[in-house]
Amino acid sequence: MSLYSCKSDDDSPSESEVNKVRLLNDSTFGKILTDSEGKSLYFFSKDTKGISECYGNCADIWPIFYKENITVDSGLDITDFATITRTDGQKQTTYKGWPLYYFMNDNVAGDTNGDKVNNVWYIAKPDYSLMYVNAQLVGHDGNNYKSDYTVGDGNTFYITDINGRTLYTFINDTNSTNNFTAADFGNNGVWPIAEISLDKIPSILDASDFSTIDVYGRTQLTYKGWPLYYFGQDSARGDNKGISFPAPGVWPIANTETTNAP
Repeated sequence: MSLYSCKSDDDSPSESEVNKVRLLNDSTFGKILTDSEGKSLYFFSKDTKGISECYGNCADIWPIFYKENITVDSGLDITDFATITRTDGQKQTTYKGWPLYYFMNDNVAGDTNGDKVNNVWYIAKPDYSLMYVNAQLVGHDGNNYKSDYTVGDGNTFYITDINGRTLYTFINDTNSTNNFTAADFGNNGVWPIAEISLDKIPSILDASDFSTIDVYGRTQLTYKGWPLYYFGQDSARGDNKGISFPAPGVWPIANTETTNAP
């Protein structure tokens, strides 16, 4: 795919004129982030805390993206970009807190072969409302939990907002019915309702599983009929403390294995 139509060498844009992060329109994914040459950029689902979890063989397959003095296309906000220093000492560019990567099997500009690889890699987009992540559950009690909410180690898939904030369901809710939030929102600080305007979502998720409900005049996002909440004590990006509060399994995470609300 050619990014520029040039009549002569003199007409070609100089390197300094080409933005280091481009916003291109892909026929499958819509708006995607690329580098200046049109090579696609990706998010890694395990980078929930805003630091890279991709090293060694992973980094060979998924090379890091880093540019100094980032310039961006119209439609992108420069303040959404930052730089982190990885544990191996290398610098890496982030977008909305997500470290950016290439995929080694993208051979030409416009390739998007890395999307949904192992269900943990997703094409980088500016208009995601949610992210699908894969991380260790660490409860409010400090214990590590497995996906069945028993104590133990192992990553679990779950849905967060685009900023890496974990979304939860409540076992006492029913289909499209919030049975927790008080009419005066007096308990909303404990389990705030997820007031998210849904735009684009990672390709593993199905938009038809999402809807909204009215909760005393405010709009709450639902997934498979389950109202979605944040946990007020998840103070840092990537926290998922709510899975054990007040007891394990009362406020489960949501993922593609979640069954429809009764």
